[in-house]
Amino acid sequence: MLIGDDPLNLKIVSLGLTKGDASPYRGRYPCGSLVYNGVWYYSTYCLAPEGMVRYGDQAFNWPWLGPCVGFRTSTDFGKTWTDTTHTPEKPLFNETGIWGYPVKIGSPHFVDFGKNMEHSPDGKAYLVAHGAPEPDPKPRFGNLSWISGDQIYLLRVTPSIANMNDASKYEFFAGHDDAGKPVWTSDFAKIQPLIDWNNNCGCVTVTYNAPLKRYLMCVTDGWPTCAKMNSYILEADAITGPWRLVTYMKDFGEQGYFLNIPTKFISDDGRTAWLCYSGNFAKDWRGEVMQEKPPGSHYGLVLQQIRLLDETTRKKYEK
Repeated sequence: MLIGDDPLNLKIVSLGLTKGDASPYRGRYPCGSLVYNGVWYYSTYCLAPEGMVRYGDQAFNWPWLGPCVGFRTSTDFGKTWTDTTHTPEKPLFNETGIWGYPVKIGSPHFVDFGKNMEHSPDGKAYLVAHGAPEPDPKPRFGNLSWISGDQIYLLRVTPSIANMNDASKYEFFAGHDDAGKPVWTSDFAKIQPLIDWNNNCGCVTVTYNAPLKRYLMCVTDGWPTCAKMNSYILEADAITGPWRLVTYMKDFGEQGYFLNIPTKFISDDGRTAWLCYSGNFAKDWRGEVMQEKPPGSHYGLVLQQIRLLDETTRKKYEK
């Protein structure tokens, strides 16, 4: 848990260790986290076991992305937890990563609408996740991992302890109709990608910048998971898009991942914010040592101050 209002002077408090069974997968990791009306919702996702990845007719050792298991909950801010009734074998959205079958709700993260979701457009909690299609039109070995994929997906739910672990309470973004209006469906089979950029997607987060009335999306394509990683930031007026590219950061970190922009540290005018991420967990990849670019991009909690420029100011900097 992070405590404090100054991004340069934060206190980190351990809430202890909570164990969760990952079988039949190799690992189980935390992802989407939301505190709303005194309830803390915390989800986990899985990575497939070694030797269980399809590539053509062969199987390889690769940590293919598995499903979102479900949400454990706490009503005392993490002192005690109630586990989800779902398991990695029977996850929330009934997806599987076994043998490399691609999931769509991979490593989901809640859209950051500010404290207690104060800027949610309709009182619902939204999540973004990354995944891949089947069949893959442009396959690459080990394509869908914890940090790489092909597409970004969007879903929403009215947050409550009962709803969070009930797949029937969710709605999934299903594209736009002929008039350009977003389509939502409760039928998971009709889900459509919010972003479709084959071999260029991966771990995703979204923040609502209330002063600027803009959504900011951070995406990292870190394929093949241990080398240099590329990240980019998109913006949109509405969460369902259209999304526009703000900046593409090749080799950011050089191995920066889990990028997000916490609403807590956005300035009153919306122009100054802090980019939060971690970096360089595999510093020596096949003899190539990862550099800290920008400085401070180490394996740990990293906060870098950023400035969001308007069009006029941006052009001045470009001259």
